[in-house]
Amino acid sequence: MTIKVGDKIPNSRFRILTAEGPGWATTDEVFKGKKVALFAVPGAFTGVCSNQHLPSVVENAAAMKAKGVDTVAVTAVNDHMVMNAWKNTTGPAGKDVQFLADGGNEFAKAVDLNVDLTGAGMGVRSKRYSMLVEDGVVKKLNIEEPGKYEVSGGDVMLKQL
Repeated sequence: MTIKVGDKIPNSRFRILTAEGPGWATTDEVFKGKKVALFAVPGAFTGVCSNQHLPSVVENAAAMKAKGVDTVAVTAVNDHMVMNAWKNTTGPAGKDVQFLADGGNEFAKAVDLNVDLTGAGMGVRSKRYSMLVEDGVVKKLNIEEPGKYEVSGGDVMLKQL
């Protein structure tokens, strides 16, 4: 069942790159006791994701944090090396954003926000959405219609805070 406002984030994990190398971050480590603005995209380095969605998150990250958000994060069904390379393209402003790799589609599947893009040559990916999570509970959820980018950007989330 698709996650909705009021639901608790299910147990899952993300792959991350740490100073010691590849590691894992559980959903408890990411969300417990924190206010998190999470943005999900179908794929790093893809058109809308790189040219519109990620820039809107990066440009609004500091303002979201100024309004009480502890963590601004982006996730995609890509491996941690791709996510790290994508982060490195954001420049200094991207340092305010955490990149969470969901290479095995574990998190997207757990919240039932995955989509089969096999016909487009991308396999099973995450839907495009944003969510505000407070202490592990979803407070806002903005899911895009397929092929759209209208309600899940950083600017939209900032207005909802």
